[in-house]
Amino acid sequence: MIVNDRMQKRYRYALTAPVGRNFDPEFAPELTPAEMLALGVFGGKYMTDCKKEFPKSWFARAKLSPKGKDPSLNLFGIDASVPLSTWRNNGWLHPDDPRGWFQWYCRYYMGRRMPEEDARQIKRWKAFRRHVRQVQKNCEPGDLFCRPRQRQALLHWAYDSRNI
Repeated sequence: MIVNDRMQKRYRYALTAPVGRNFDPEFAPELTPAEMLALGVFGGKYMTDCKKEFPKSWFARAKLSPKGKDPSLNLFGIDASVPLSTWRNNGWLHPDDPRGWFQWYCRYYMGRRMPEEDARQIKRWKAFRRHVRQVQKNCEPGDLFCRPRQRQALLHWAYDSRNI
């Protein structure tokens, strides 16, 4: 795969696993990238300049905002993101995935494997599960109006917070 978008020029990676399969046993996301995009994540801004890299089907129902982030497109209608600069400053980004975790997940889903980076990102994904516990502890089951920012953030990490 060769990537040319606003954040990467001539970036190359190989797809070595079948699409959507052969995930690490520790990694069981509840949503596919296409489902996340259709539900509304990242204010619709995340994938607007890199659509050529991924299947067209991912964008058939995607809620996108090419002109800028629009939190009203998010499932819970609120902004639950931190700026990319925060990710950079905290050292959460890998040079191969300058957009962060979701970019890693999309590429992992497509079949790219980078064992060391995969292990790091899966560890981060597992750590984010603490937010599931917080919603369970503080909200009645099925109350989607309880902790909407936390629920939106969970969607950004492929946890289906509608089912909590």
